[in-house]
Amino acid sequence: MARSITSPATPSRGNAGVAADTATLLVVDAPARATPREELTRAREVEAEGRSEEGRRAGDFPTVAEALRRLGILLYKRGDPHLGSEMCRESLRAAIQAREPRLAAEALNTHAVIELESGAFAEAKTLLEDAVALAGDWPELRARVEQNLGIIANVQGDWVSARAHYARSLEAYGAAGDHRGAAIAYHNLGMIDTDQRRWADAEAHFDRSLAIALKVGDAHLEGLCRLNQGEVLHALERFDSAYESVDGALRIFTRLGCEPDKAGAYKLLGMIYRDTNRLSLAEARLASSVQLFQACESPLGQAEASRELALLYGKSGQSRQALSLLTEAHRLFLRLDARADLVDIGAKLQQLEETYLKVVRNWGESIESSDSYTFGHCQRVAEFGVALARELGLDGVQLMTIRVGAYLHDLGKVKVPHEVLNKPGRLTDEEFAIIKRHPVWGEEMLADVELPWDVKPIIRWHHEKYDGSGYPDRLKGEEIPLSAQIICMVDVFDALTTNRSYRGAMTPEVALGKMRETAHWWRPDLFEAFLRVVATLASSMDQAA
Repeated sequence: MARSITSPATPSRGNAGVAADTATLLVVDAPARATPREELTRAREVEAEGRSEEGRRAGDFPTVAEALRRLGILLYKRGDPHLGSEMCRESLRAAIQAREPRLAAEALNTHAVIELESGAFAEAKTLLEDAVALAGDWPELRARVEQNLGIIANVQGDWVSARAHYARSLEAYGAAGDHRGAAIAYHNLGMIDTDQRRWADAEAHFDRSLAIALKVGDAHLEGLCRLNQGEVLHALERFDSAYESVDGALRIFTRLGCEPDKAGAYKLLGMIYRDTNRLSLAEARLASSVQLFQACESPLGQAEASRELALLYGKSGQSRQALSLLTEAHRLFLRLDARADLVDIGAKLQQLEETYLKVVRNWGESIESSDSYTFGHCQRVAEFGVALARELGLDGVQLMTIRVGAYLHDLGKVKVPHEVLNKPGRLTDEEFAIIKRHPVWGEEMLADVELPWDVKPIIRWHHEKYDGSGYPDRLKGEEIPLSAQIICMVDVFDALTTNRSYRGAMTPEVALGKMRETAHWWRPDLFEAFLRVVATLASSMDQAA
């Protein structure tokens, strides 16, 4: 979804978050053949510096405060947020000397926006809370501060607080007669509705925002409304309307040169194409989105676009490519998750891991589908393996490793000839030698795929035995990773208790008897934990019956 719109100063008519009286800055030493816009920008910077100096000489602190604040905006847009923040602090000091609470609130709000855009959410929130306490007599200023507080709450996943801030912002914009400000508030309320899957409310809020944007001629806000309307329509599976809305947004962002928003439009177009089975177009648009987000240095956007492209690859059977993309997205999310203020990243990371499981589960099931006797085997091994891992007290990362490894442990069987894999009778020594190669083949299939969890040892060594009699490497004792031992044990149990081409299913009791005869294949404490899990699951099934 497109980002919420910040309100640093009087509302702008372009890129949200830029004051109306500022433009994108160049360095002071501009080229000799500067454009009129570049000359105007440079003149404004010189004017702001001059006004602050003249104000200091004259003791005109209100003029100093406003000039320093505007200079802070200019410096930030020129790429110097540190100096921009310092100018806002100087502006605040001048406003306090002038006993001007409105100017003090303006300085705090502008400083907060610089911190917010730089990712310092905690600092921004403190500044905005101070600003809103001073802005009570000025509704337009109060509206902007409430808007920015709402954005911070939204990013942190606190939708209740975000909605309350946006509602107060909308009320204050109404009192101030600021129609464009009201349009921004409607837009951001629509984003909250979308996050909460309140589709009808979201559509209504985006419609109201769009109507005002068209009336006041704000092209960028119009594009954001159309893009976010498209997301709602996509969720409602109104794909033709979604395409029309997003296509309109993309045309606007292209005209305005808004690359991050253009990347968001490409992502949503790719999702629409993917979900209407136009897979080639979907791949092209989603790949463009990933590249644009990367060029814009937007790791969150890049991660989310990579996730959507991975879903496409999973849908089209390109599982290795899907896993590679998901691993890159996982790396980006973990980098963002180190930021304590971005609480909502945890939810996005969980969603990504669910996508990862979906891809590996589908891949495992696609391999099983060639053998009617083993269909569902990976899912059962995953559930049983995780239950055993919990019994052993393993942590969340280890549980995820067990689950992913269970889905992929028989990956190499895709290379086993059909007539060997599905042979109804006993295998010859030569045929069994082929079967025994599937762990190595499975690991080789993922040789160039980096995974967030250490599942390759499971794939290669899930047939190793504690006494050294297993394959392919005849590992012994603690040479075998715990994760591989877990999957080995539950793999054997599931094989014994399900129908196979060469024999019928055993009852759990008979299967456990067989496994006790070969208990030396597994670590003793692990086998005892396995028996406890089997007993617990059997008891649960009896109670359910």
